[in-house]
Amino acid sequence: MTTATDVNQPKLQPAAPGGRRLTLPVLLLVIAGALALTSIVRIITGADGITNVSQMSTALELAVPIGLAGLGGLWAERAGVVNIGLEGMMILGTWFGAWAGYQWGPWTGILVGIIGGCVGGLLHAIVTVTFNVNHIVSGVALNILALGATRYLAPIAFGGSGKQSPQVESLGDFTVPGLSDVLIDLNRQGWFLISDIAGLLGGLVTNVSWLTLIAVALVPATWWILWRTPFGLRLRSCGENPVAAESLGVNVYKYKYLAVIISGGLAGLGGVFLSIVANPFYLEGQVSGRGYIGLAAMIFGNWMPGGLAIGAGLFGYTDSLNLRGGAENVHALLLLAAILLVIGAIWLVIKKKYVAAVLTLAVGALVFTWYAVTDEVPNQVVSATPYVITLLVLALSAQRLRMPRANGMPYRKGQGK
Repeated sequence: MTTATDVNQPKLQPAAPGGRRLTLPVLLLVIAGALALTSIVRIITGADGITNVSQMSTALELAVPIGLAGLGGLWAERAGVVNIGLEGMMILGTWFGAWAGYQWGPWTGILVGIIGGCVGGLLHAIVTVTFNVNHIVSGVALNILALGATRYLAPIAFGGSGKQSPQVESLGDFTVPGLSDVLIDLNRQGWFLISDIAGLLGGLVTNVSWLTLIAVALVPATWWILWRTPFGLRLRSCGENPVAAESLGVNVYKYKYLAVIISGGLAGLGGVFLSIVANPFYLEGQVSGRGYIGLAAMIFGNWMPGGLAIGAGLFGYTDSLNLRGGAENVHALLLLAAILLVIGAIWLVIKKKYVAAVLTLAVGALVFTWYAVTDEVPNQVVSATPYVITLLVLALSAQRLRMPRANGMPYRKGQGK
């Protein structure tokens, strides 16, 4: 018999359908293998930019708002509320952060931007939790409302056309003295794997914003709160089986509201990062779909903070190719993609999925041919790379995903009686 104390005891989740659960040693082995392949491709193609310190530093900066949006989606969906409105909450964060930042300083802007995102989350919670409106409809409506509201308020607050705010004072950044110089020197040597690891680590300790440090710390903090505290267990129970949670004394409405408001605050913080750190001013349209990509990173990470961080890093890296040697670097990555597709085909043969293996090998051959007959890719391909990677990653990982069981389902107090 289930007792009231059971709600305080963490339960193991079942493995994802179609395979074993990915353990930390296996994950580290996969990352090491990916780095080794990338290093081989760098040496063959001569595209040193794909793993240099500047590239990795830019990738980290671009990954942060995506990761914060994904964390926001994780909090909401673990409580059973689908949050398509992350984009709108980020837009509110950019506007409110820049508006308060240029008047009272960047740290005040961060706080006000978070509050702006929380307001968006509260609105989404009222509509979905209290009134049981379809979560997708509510999220889309919130995105439209946020865009319209900021376009209306911007000329009033900033003057002129309102498409851009005055510049916000810089938050500043930090570099780890000594370690940064050593890693940069190692990266410049061009050695196999060692230089690539040095480039990756160098990007984490060179010219890093203080807000980036806070954002990175939020990933383990989220894991600890949701998976190691009674509060987190109760919140997750609302996304798995709210009727059972209610029967054990959990106030489901309260936890759903808290989760969606926190979700809005995290998405708002991602928007603040765009308007205070990435660009020190509000600019209309600067979110550019990052809320949706953050949602994709969350799904890729199987609703787990660690996987989400890896997804955000992947999407941030591909986005950074637009800014630093994009045509040459994306062309080099075509060879990496071809190698990965061949490895995938071999794996499918081992699994005795011969049709899928042949199709994968054919695609790999086409990608390699594209690489072999060209010297660089068009700029349009570089611009589309982050979105193509998003679609491919979701398509390839879809069969191993498991969302919270009650995610998006309507709930009324007392419905289990």
